[in-house]
Amino acid sequence: MFKKSRKKIVAAIMSILTLLWVGTLCVIYVSSYFEVATTNQEMLKEHAERYMLEKPMGGAFDPMKPFPDRGPHFDTNQFKLSTFYTVAISYDNNVIEIRNDDAAVYTDAELESAARQVLKKSNTNGVIDNLVYYRMDKGGYTLVSFMDNTIIRESMNTLFRYTLIFGGVAIIALYFLAAYLANKIVTPLEESYQKQKQFISDAGHELKTPVSVVSANAELLSREIGDNQWLQNIQYENERMGMLVGQLLDLARTENVAPQMEHIDFSRLVAGEALPFESVAFEKGLTLNTNITSNIGVIGSSTQLKQIVSILLDNAIRHSKGGGEVWLSLTKEHGFAKLSVINKGDEIPAEQREHIFERFYRVDTARNSEDKHYGLGLAIAKAITTSHKGNIAVLCFDGFVEFRVQIPTI
Repeated sequence: MFKKSRKKIVAAIMSILTLLWVGTLCVIYVSSYFEVATTNQEMLKEHAERYMLEKPMGGAFDPMKPFPDRGPHFDTNQFKLSTFYTVAISYDNNVIEIRNDDAAVYTDAELESAARQVLKKSNTNGVIDNLVYYRMDKGGYTLVSFMDNTIIRESMNTLFRYTLIFGGVAIIALYFLAAYLANKIVTPLEESYQKQKQFISDAGHELKTPVSVVSANAELLSREIGDNQWLQNIQYENERMGMLVGQLLDLARTENVAPQMEHIDFSRLVAGEALPFESVAFEKGLTLNTNITSNIGVIGSSTQLKQIVSILLDNAIRHSKGGGEVWLSLTKEHGFAKLSVINKGDEIPAEQREHIFERFYRVDTARNSEDKHYGLGLAIAKAITTSHKGNIAVLCFDGFVEFRVQIPTI
């Protein structure tokens, strides 16, 4: 139980930290990328606006046209250090001019090919291969400006890669921190739980002797004085105390002592344990119907598994309302033996179903322990199921209550 709690705490902490890390990484990377991309497009646009042909085309455009004003990026070091490539293409699809200041990176033919691809696109700006482009109509020809995006892309990839590396290392370190914190949180609860279990075990053993002594003395006294109302009260209450002590010891043994496991024919065990309850159900005006699939084998303790069957059947018979029937079934599903006990009864509120397997918990708080049941039966069934690596649950539907136990099969 506490091992699962530790895992859940660690999983919750790591999920939150991972989401925060991934979210932060995405925001930083995406915002940086778009900021750089926007800046590049603005610089390309400024470059295109200020571009003039070295050899003006006669009559194609006005060479005396005023030179555009300097843009916000013109005097920046980034603009001055950037390498621009331009291809001017006339309206009749002929190359007028190619400016390639760094021919060692791209050849004129490669720039021309890229420019012709850009002309086929509907967007005036974008990215083609490793080149950021901007297209502008210059009045008489179309200018395609390029900027190499390789260094920027590599820088972004490097940023992303190192963020992943250092973030991963940080996540691993935080995992150990989360495990440490989870242990710090759960350990006091586990110690308290262990003390509670030890108290139940010790109290059961300590009470066993005086209960036996009282019972023996009451029996001897009854032989001496005969029937006596006060003595009968002592015997009755002592019997109830003996039942409680017995249940406490059963719970302590189930939780603290590892049962001796063996191969068991669970089908035969359930059938044999259900047989005596047919008469018990009959006395209550009920009919016990069984549907047991044969040859279902499990590895477990026969004593404890019999105890589960008896606890669930006793619980169903005691809490059946309106007469009728109680159903017991045993089937094999997906590698589990499924034991199901169903009776007609009031629906158990959802908030109470979470606590029904706790010690001393009773759904009907108005009832006392006159029926010699103290809210320990289902806690014992839960402990036995857990020791057999199974699970137990309660379901309510259409006026029926079902207790379902699943135990791994052989």
